[in-house]
Amino acid sequence: MKKTAIITGITGQDGAYLAKFLLKKNYRVIGLTRGYSNYNNKNLSYLEISELIEIEECDLLDFSSLFKLMLKYQPDEFYNLAAQSSVSLSFEQPIGTINYNTHSVLSILECIRILGYSTKFYQASSSEMYGKVKNLPVNEDMPLHPLSPYAISKASAYWILTNYRESYGIYGVNGVLFNHESYLRSPNFFIKKVLKTSLDIIHKKTDKLIVGNIDIKRDFGYAKDYVKAMYLSLQQNNPDDYLICSGQSLFLRDIIYYVFEKLNISKSKLFEDSKLFRPTEIEDIYGDNTKAKKQLGWEYNKTFYDVLDILIDEEIKNYII
Repeated sequence: MKKTAIITGITGQDGAYLAKFLLKKNYRVIGLTRGYSNYNNKNLSYLEISELIEIEECDLLDFSSLFKLMLKYQPDEFYNLAAQSSVSLSFEQPIGTINYNTHSVLSILECIRILGYSTKFYQASSSEMYGKVKNLPVNEDMPLHPLSPYAISKASAYWILTNYRESYGIYGVNGVLFNHESYLRSPNFFIKKVLKTSLDIIHKKTDKLIVGNIDIKRDFGYAKDYVKAMYLSLQQNNPDDYLICSGQSLFLRDIIYYVFEKLNISKSKLFEDSKLFRPTEIEDIYGDNTKAKKQLGWEYNKTFYDVLDILIDEEIKNYII
């Protein structure tokens, strides 16, 4: 008998790759969208799975709507990948960001608790929760010190899930994913912006790449591999929390220089604008993926330069002149 999985954020990078992975595992996949008018299946179509997913309209802040949905499908697994996920936007919209990213998690967990289902719940946490860290690499036992409204919302959701796991026995997993990229990434994210703008420079659609603070370091990986860890985290006998990361960090500046060199673009095309700097910033962060590799059997050995080679080739292949 097929397992049923509900995925929020189904049209995003992670949702699309996870859906494809679960379909290969013979799951029935239900994708949620806030409204059909805003539904965009571009990523699902790119992966050639749009016809294989059942789409339901559901506002995660509407408890009654979510409750009916849970009654209808009685999912074996629930992957919550939906969120206001822009750190920069969260400084402009702190109330909306914190409200949605916490209330939505609380609503899902309450549905599972009230209905008494054995649904396994995955919450997409974020490395941004750790913020100021005194020692690197980050591991699962380090305290959280969020530096943005987005990070605060994710940290709050992290503790909400932890409380429901400990108080009500719900199978809940916090998957703390560090930066992970793919061709399906939204254009407002750093790596996608660098790649897309670089090709625009080559094709003379623009003559510069404008960025904010690039003298900071981040831990980057490949989204297509990271969603496998999401799945594996819900296949264990007992729920736990896991860091999903590459285990190393790179300067954003070095990433840009690598792309420019690969595409034969002069560094003179790079411009830094202090207006794009964030009010608070994490200088360097990278994680320890030992627990995920050991307990989940997750395999990941790519450097981010390996990932960049993949992404550059895919961007070139799909670039519209």
